[in-house]
Amino acid sequence: MDPILIQDVLKTLPHRFPFVMVDRVLSIEDGAVHAIKNVTVNEPFFPGHFPQEPVMPGVLITEALAQASMFCLHGQLEPGTVGYLAGIEGARFRRKVIPGDQLHLHAKLEFLRRGLGKTTCRAEVDGVVVAEATILFAVAQG
Repeated sequence: MDPILIQDVLKTLPHRFPFVMVDRVLSIEDGAVHAIKNVTVNEPFFPGHFPQEPVMPGVLITEALAQASMFCLHGQLEPGTVGYLAGIEGARFRRKVIPGDQLHLHAKLEFLRRGLGKTTCRAEVDGVVVAEATILFAVAQG
């Protein structure tokens, strides 16, 4: 497949600046997604987290994984359908994510039944796992 560029990412996700955490989807295959988030020093959270040592908050890495998870359902959802975060299990943060990093987001759909779904996710920088979590979500009309 061709990558899904930001213009089409914005057609899928309801989020807008400063909360879009997926810049591009590189692949979708058999319910597995590989997307990227380019982490820049211009992110609005860096001046406060932390001024002397900018670090991407774990909660935003988790949000990036949740947003990437929605692409596991690419082409299966009706227009206007939104995925709502319903839970996070086993979240672990292994290393800092800093400006200049390219966050590779991997999500695999475990199940989707009656509007409830689950993905196993990991985030990597330079091939090293920086975070992992299981994301639970509910799908409904936005």
